[in-house]
Amino acid sequence: MQKPDRYTVGFKVIKRRDEATKKDVPVQPLFVCNLDDTLWLSEAAAAEPALKAHFDTFYQTQKMPCDPPKGVWTLVAQCGMSGELLGPPNFHGYQEKLRKLHAERFSRMNFDMYKSRVKIVKDEAIVKQWTESVSFRFEYTALNVPEPKVLQSMDEVRAHFAEVHQAAFIKQVDAFTPKADAKLPAALQTLMRVSLDKEKRFPIRIATALSNTFASMGLQFFKRDKTVVHVAVARPHYLDVENSVVSETTKKIIEHINTNAGTNRKRLVETLAPSPAPAEAPVEGGAAPAPTPLTAEQQTVLNDLHWLIHQGHVIEFASGMLETAKKPAPRPTPAPKASKKGEKPAAAGDATAAEAAAASANETVAAADVAASLAQEAPAEAAAPEAASEAAAPAAETTPDNPPQAA
Repeated sequence: MQKPDRYTVGFKVIKRRDEATKKDVPVQPLFVCNLDDTLWLSEAAAAEPALKAHFDTFYQTQKMPCDPPKGVWTLVAQCGMSGELLGPPNFHGYQEKLRKLHAERFSRMNFDMYKSRVKIVKDEAIVKQWTESVSFRFEYTALNVPEPKVLQSMDEVRAHFAEVHQAAFIKQVDAFTPKADAKLPAALQTLMRVSLDKEKRFPIRIATALSNTFASMGLQFFKRDKTVVHVAVARPHYLDVENSVVSETTKKIIEHINTNAGTNRKRLVETLAPSPAPAEAPVEGGAAPAPTPLTAEQQTVLNDLHWLIHQGHVIEFASGMLETAKKPAPRPTPAPKASKKGEKPAAAGDATAAEAAAASANETVAAADVAASLAQEAPAEAAAPEAASEAAAPAAETTPDNPPQAA
């Protein structure tokens, strides 16, 4: 979690059961714009940025001259924050343009407060600039359609885009992983930041994802010194070389690792089966010598080491360090319980009955073990399907991209 390039952040829709339709419906749907792979909370919210970013792909703009507004204009209203000219207050399109500019750029401000920021300008140059700006109009020709169509305003363009193109490029999804630098809606941005902060404090969700992935690959988990969790092909399993039938090479491997703390695979092989001296000394400035093939003794050492690692007798950490599995500490013998007052010592017949009951219990446990083994070997189709339903908002989930190596 300290390196952003090692993980990705994805969003997943949580669904709840709709009793009316008997279907699972999303609590908060998610939409993806295929034009730029951006994520949105509604189809309408995705349409406007898509149209703005890819306008020239769908429409061609033409500037057409028109008659200037009639009358004598001596002043114009100007937005005090953006500087955009709104026209004279008594012009027929003034109120419409004022409300449109407020809705598009300053909707978070109260309209009356925004209106108070508008200033009246009597400069002739500014008035002439506004007159020229309304002496032409724009026409928009639809592209990528069977029959070209001319649209007279942006409202017509938006309606045409929603009718013709929107369904093809904006899709509803159940899960999505945006790009690392993708812009997100404010709600999703907040959700992602909160989720990342939680994972950095205590990465339980990414640890669970890693655990499930490693477990599906047959890897095992164990703790070293009861603190750090490691992943390996097998859990540590102590090998008593004195009382076990193993080869001499195996015994030498165990002895070398135990007597050489921090050793690795290369030092182990060179110690137990040294490489022969090269036949010819390398010529200075010449080509690098070809790697020497392994000898039969070295291959035997590596084969035995491979077996020890996969049995859990030797642990090879990500750093290359080798370590043998430690001998488990003997379990303390439980103290015999003191007999209560009034209890009689068990008779010989009672002892015989107790032994028979214990034997029966041992048989029962053995049968249970066999049943458990058979259940583990049963095909996956025999397992009962899980049925679970969550009811919550879209959840941001962190998943490993390049999981850190661990031995």
